[in-house]
Amino acid sequence: MANRHEAYKRTQILTARPEQLTLMLLDGAVRFVEKASDCIRRERFDGSYQALSRAQQIVMELLNSLRPENAPQLCRRQAGLYLFIYQKLVEANAHRDTEPAEQALGLLKEVRETWIMLMEKLR
Repeated sequence: MANRHEAYKRTQILTARPEQLTLMLLDGAVRFVEKASDCIRRERFDGSYQALSRAQQIVMELLNSLRPENAPQLCRRQAGLYLFIYQKLVEANAHRDTEPAEQALGLLKEVRETWIMLMEKLR
C-alpha cells in the first residue's frame, strides 16, 4: 500500500506544472509547521525539530525557485519574505517556541492563498 502511495505522489510531482509544484511546496511547508507547533506544545521536541527542519528545506527550495531574470523587483521582495519566514522557523527550532512558528505559518498561509488567486487569474 505504501509503495502505491509513493508511486502516486511521485507521478503527481513529475507531471505537475511549475505553478502546481509551488503550491505543493507551500502545502508541505504549512503542514510541517502545523505539525511542529503541535509537537512543541506536547513537548515532543524531536518531532518538532524534524518538522521544522523539513519546513526550512521547503522554504529554501521556494527561495531557490525564484527567477529574478523574469521579474527582479518582485523576486527581491519575495526572497525577503522567504528569508524572514526561514528566520522565524530557525528561531522556533532553536528556542522550541510556537510563537515564531505561528508567525511563519501565518505568512505561509497568506503566500499560499495569494498563489492560489494568482493561479486562478492565469487560467
